[in-house]
Amino acid sequence: MTRRLLFALAIASFLPTFATAQDVKVHAFADARLVDAPADESFIDSGPGRTRYGDDAHGARFGAAGIVATAQLTPSVFALADVQVQRTDHNDWQVPEAYVRYRPMSLSAWRLALKGGVYFLPISLENDGIGWTSPWTITPSALNSWVGEEIRGIGADIREEWRGDSGTATFGGGLVRHNDVAGRVLAKRGWSLSDATIGLGGKLPEPSADGERESYSPFESIGGRTGWYADAGWKSPQGFELRALRYDNRADPSAFHVYDGDERIFAWRTRFWSLGSQLETGPVTWIVQGMDGDTEICPPGGCFRMRYQSGFLLAGWNRGAWRPTLRYETFRTWPDGERGHALTAALNWRPLDWLRLTAECLHVDATRAERTDFGLGPRERGNQVQLLARLLY
Repeated sequence: MTRRLLFALAIASFLPTFATAQDVKVHAFADARLVDAPADESFIDSGPGRTRYGDDAHGARFGAAGIVATAQLTPSVFALADVQVQRTDHNDWQVPEAYVRYRPMSLSAWRLALKGGVYFLPISLENDGIGWTSPWTITPSALNSWVGEEIRGIGADIREEWRGDSGTATFGGGLVRHNDVAGRVLAKRGWSLSDATIGLGGKLPEPSADGERESYSPFESIGGRTGWYADAGWKSPQGFELRALRYDNRADPSAFHVYDGDERIFAWRTRFWSLGSQLETGPVTWIVQGMDGDTEICPPGGCFRMRYQSGFLLAGWNRGAWRPTLRYETFRTWPDGERGHALTAALNWRPLDWLRLTAECLHVDATRAERTDFGLGPRERGNQVQLLARLLY
């Protein structure tokens, strides 16, 4: 099934749902920004840089725009559809999320929920804003940048929630398809720091040393296997939250699709653990999150297995119209020897309900041997500065 067919089906299946709903809400966002980018050409333009903007870009840029519609069909049935325009190798309409959730009313401490469609897995503690954006920074962490690019649940989710005086516990999991390419971009490019979220209908660019712009759909079913994930979480009334998740796409690493005549795109067997927590201490919110996993491919001639890790610590002031944020993170992949860290400082100002202004400085210091294919040294050091104006509805 092609990506454009998946995109069309996702939209078409939700039109009757929203047409018959009695309680429909529509939210939207659009942002523009002033950019001062690093010297390396961005991976968005098939270069070796790991930030969204590069090639010494200066001046105004379009960021993204999206419409998120929700419908409470009955007291138990809820639907959501998120449609966005993201600039990757070209401006493209995409569907990051579109799902229906059934959560019956419950008078006991236990509450069951079922969900089906396209949705983000319960991984990120950063990206809880409209359209899976972050209220803390413009650019998510490397960990959550990758989640926004390649990791999606396209299937069904079931979870049980227990609510008590001491807090709320959640246990869940799901079965997913069309995520067999997840892991490819980490092997081809390494970690990135970018707020370009890819959805159904979109393409993910990757570096190309021969000057050709290369991109692929990250949501493909190759080999016909079904993946799974399981997660658990705890949230206290005092503002402490803990979340853990195990993911395995169960892809067949020797399976492939042929496209563009004779090009092959292989499935990547990708597994990881994700663990994160959030703590509120007065006006300061602390978020810490880590990921550890591996991905494997087995083309003719032998297998290649890559390990990857990433983690970050974020501190943000969460009172009033001002929200300053500081985040430090590290990341690596091996055996290719990628290793790096990044420091992000952001200042958010919300003078009006419909306007968010953000200044962000992102410093990256990393090494990756494949940069020599572009005639560059293995070490990448640079700063990306952005001034964002986001309109909200």
